[in-house]
Amino acid sequence: MKPPTRADLETAAGRTIPDVIGPGLRVLFSGINPSLYSAATGHHFARPGNRFWPALHRSGFTERQLHPSEQLELLSSGLGITNVVARATARADELSPAELVEGGASLAARVAEFKPRYLAVLGVTAYRAAFARPRAAIGPQPDEVGGAPVWVLPNPSGLNAHYQIADLAEAFHELRAAAGR
Repeated sequence: MKPPTRADLETAAGRTIPDVIGPGLRVLFSGINPSLYSAATGHHFARPGNRFWPALHRSGFTERQLHPSEQLELLSSGLGITNVVARATARADELSPAELVEGGASLAARVAEFKPRYLAVLGVTAYRAAFARPRAAIGPQPDEVGGAPVWVLPNPSGLNAHYQIADLAEAFHELRAAAGR
């Protein structure tokens, strides 16, 4: 995959990328929203330094570390990817509270339609805002979204210095153990 140019990134603002989704998934992972890098490439969690793909592999969800361009291979493992907000931005803090709430409602509708065993939201701050759960913490949640149990995982962005790759992999592993094979 050829890295996007500066011009590619500048024109990616506001774009969307297709969900990797299907009925009856074990886990539907939901990012906050696509980065400009992801929107420019058309692949989820594509920015170099994003630790989603390494954490997914190290936790045992995948047999090998997939490249973002191989994202459709997740479906055969019962995994999928979507976002709370579909619009690409340079930073998640560019999203308004109203966008997060609207995105949460849209996400709940997708979950109700596709019925994954678990919804995993990657980012506790976005989860709190989108679903009006100000006390939510990392891990399993007491309520459901769209009829599916929710597990909040740390944001895998390289900007999230609170979690190193080993910590992320452990958090992902706890979900994998709950979700089964």
